[in-house]
Amino acid sequence: MPATTADTLTLPRFSAVTEQTTRRVKSVTTAPGGLEGEGFPVRRAFAGIATEDLDPFIHMDQMGEVEYAPGEPKGTPWHPHRGFETFTYLIDGQFLHQDSNGGGGTILDGGTQYMTAGDGILHIETPPEHLVVSGGLFHGVQLWINLPRAQKRIAPQYQDLQGAESAMVSSADGGSLVRILAGEVDGHKGPGISHTPLAITHATLAPGARLTVPWRSDFNALAYVLAGSGTVGPQGQPIRSGQMAVLVEGDSVQLEASPMQESRSPNFEVFLIGGIPLREPVVQYGPFVMSTKAEIMQAFDDYQAGRLGTVPANAIQPHRA
Repeated sequence: MPATTADTLTLPRFSAVTEQTTRRVKSVTTAPGGLEGEGFPVRRAFAGIATEDLDPFIHMDQMGEVEYAPGEPKGTPWHPHRGFETFTYLIDGQFLHQDSNGGGGTILDGGTQYMTAGDGILHIETPPEHLVVSGGLFHGVQLWINLPRAQKRIAPQYQDLQGAESAMVSSADGGSLVRILAGEVDGHKGPGISHTPLAITHATLAPGARLTVPWRSDFNALAYVLAGSGTVGPQGQPIRSGQMAVLVEGDSVQLEASPMQESRSPNFEVFLIGGIPLREPVVQYGPFVMSTKAEIMQAFDDYQAGRLGTVPANAIQPHRA
């Protein structure tokens, strides 16, 4: 799991926690498996969690981790979105992105594409031809972030964020690394700019390490384990790869890695996210997230009429080996 790394002894550190209240664990759920796009395996991280605990987030998939044989890598064909933002974080592998608004690029290890669908957009995410031909490791996360009702029809936007742009911070003892991909944590700002106050991070804890992350009390907090095992919360709730913890009531998050980790997952890897809940009606159907059923129907009508954009003449297409 290369992502982006650094020498934790040389990084800025989180403030030492003194009087903060550590968030308790409300629930731990296990993500079921599924298939997305052209058939690549995912784990549905939000399955079984109440909508009010997820707000402002809507949907999250762990993509892989999978070792593809030559000819196997898969992506998504061209498809529409309206009313929210997509955040695709690639830990291992490569993805090509292109959209109908002129955005696009290559997402590499540790990189992120942050796309505001807003009023409507068409896009594609697919592995490059050389990766399809050779096969290889693929692992990432896709997160859907709701837009406030007043901003659901704003102009689309694309942010191409390379791994080196992430803000990297270490724990107070220098034993853990936290990558801030978007938003702000304890005064440290990530590169991703959102329309909803939030924090999106990826923490790596060495075996036996403990990490306390200062966390805004008005944010929700969701901790998803990408790899390894450990505990979360003041009571040391066990948690392992593929599980999500909902954390409530407090202004810090506590994680601790198990002393022994599997050889394939030498560290405890946690995707820690949170934001200010919008507390607005949410109606989702397929690729559209709006506030009413009428707005969903309008989105389908606009898509069928070509008002969400057109596939560009130089469009990339899924490669078939």
